[in-house]
Amino acid sequence: MELARLRGWLRAAKGRRTFEFLAQWAGARRMPVSACTLRRALDGRLPTLYTVRAFARGAGADEEEARRVWAAAEAAVRPRPVRKPAAYVPGRQITTRAGLTRAMEKVRVAAGGPSLRQLAASPAAAGLLSRSTLHNALKGRRLPGEELLAAFAAACGAGEETTRALLAARARIQAGPEPQARARAGYPCEIAERRARDTAARHWIPDEDELDWYDRQLRDEEEAEHRRMTAWVDSLTDDEVQELEQARDASGAGRDLRAELATYTPR
Repeated sequence: MELARLRGWLRAAKGRRTFEFLAQWAGARRMPVSACTLRRALDGRLPTLYTVRAFARGAGADEEEARRVWAAAEAAVRPRPVRKPAAYVPGRQITTRAGLTRAMEKVRVAAGGPSLRQLAASPAAAGLLSRSTLHNALKGRRLPGEELLAAFAAACGAGEETTRALLAARARIQAGPEPQARARAGYPCEIAERRARDTAARHWIPDEDELDWYDRQLRDEEEAEHRRMTAWVDSLTDDEVQELEQARDASGAGRDLRAELATYTPR
């Protein structure tokens, strides 16, 4: 329709003038063009913008209007490809349940914001989702299981990369602090034990005011580590704490996370 409108506009601008006349006047007005090119502009194909402008200039018509009519025809004949936004993929910085909740909400928004009912009823979820479990997961009340998380990603139409990133984030949360942090600082009781050893080795230091830079740095690191460990343990549910303690009992550690935090007091 837009291409037909462009041809109609060109015919109306031409009127009774010949193509030779239009080409002559266009050339005189610094837009040289052949009469053959102007004739082809009416053969049903989309002419170039230059040809349409030369046509209008040779006919003494409004070039801006000619540009607008041509642009509408060009858009109809050559529609712009619709670029899909890049899929959201959670990053490796997600290490808390709150972070996973935000990532799940972003995946949901990228899917068009389907309701909990729509997600639960999605065939891709394979019946593994319910409105209540989704509500608890998206509110951060419970850490979603692997099957639920994978079903949620499938219901949102997320790709394989996004699904793997969500599951990896869950695994990091379940495992607790990064292995590097554990190796560097250990659990709260290990911090206290190291402090006791360092204090015994440097018994000649009478009080805190006379701590050298190494002792102050050690104290600051230990207190920061204690605060981080406290925040991590507080973010876990009772079931998650029990699961971690059972895993540690099986390895022979036999420690109580909450008891360790309760007995630790910064110097």
